[in-house]
Amino acid sequence: MGMKWYELKEQSAGHKRLLFTWLIYKLFDKYGLYFVAYVVAFFTFIFNKNIRGFSKNYFTAIEKYSGLEPSLYNIFKHINSYAISLADKIILFSGNFKTANIIFENDNDKDMMFRDINKKHGVFFICSHIGNIEILQSLINDDFGVNMFLSKVQSQIFNSFLEKIRIDIPVKIFNVEDIGIETGIKLKENLDNGDIVFIAGDRLSQNNNEKTIETNMFEHKISLPKGAFKLAQLMEVPIYFICAIKKQGKYKIYIQKEEFSENIAQNYTKFLEKITLVAPYQFYHFYDFFD
Repeated sequence: MGMKWYELKEQSAGHKRLLFTWLIYKLFDKYGLYFVAYVVAFFTFIFNKNIRGFSKNYFTAIEKYSGLEPSLYNIFKHINSYAISLADKIILFSGNFKTANIIFENDNDKDMMFRDINKKHGVFFICSHIGNIEILQSLINDDFGVNMFLSKVQSQIFNSFLEKIRIDIPVKIFNVEDIGIETGIKLKENLDNGDIVFIAGDRLSQNNNEKTIETNMFEHKISLPKGAFKLAQLMEVPIYFICAIKKQGKYKIYIQKEEFSENIAQNYTKFLEKITLVAPYQFYHFYDFFD
């Protein structure tokens, strides 16, 4: 059995590190932030053998499909891409991220998504740790409540950071470890009021790692959280798979509307395969993702 994400020591998510990067951004703008991200990526690459190993395993798994070898060059680009994505999150929190830098792969899909959102009957987004899905929040105006699922550790760090920088982001946080009947009832109420939901479909929670759906990605077995897809079924609202991929300084949104079926996890996996090959360096699972 490989190492799961929740068994790893936090590499970059502590609120003190977030506060430091926030200070760098306020003093030196985004260019200073990107420079720090590069330095952090460089030292992580040099000194963190585990992260290099996870990245190497990833490139080995996709080499047949992407043509990218598990070379040191590709491993560094992978780690640096993740560091840049964290810098972009800081810019997003500042409110200075320009929506003009967000485009959609398909305008028809964009129109369909916003029609569903504007009906105010709720929309359920199953996102992933490929790309930078937080970017999508800058497209959603204050008329819509955003519900997000995080681990308890992540939510504590996130809330502590926002409190320290005195920024109010209207996001309702749920802990993935505590998904149950009460969570479902509250979530359904919020969706009926026109809210939208984001939940990752590609990462297991620490307390519920036995409740999984097994599927195959790039001919390797992976485990997905059953709870994310079960919630999507129970909410009875439009379901979308969604990713935000950085391309030439802009973020491109990829979406796929999905009707719930017994094959939803397999369809989601195919979506992940497609997005991974679009942006292989933006696959941000630095642990044993492929069993």
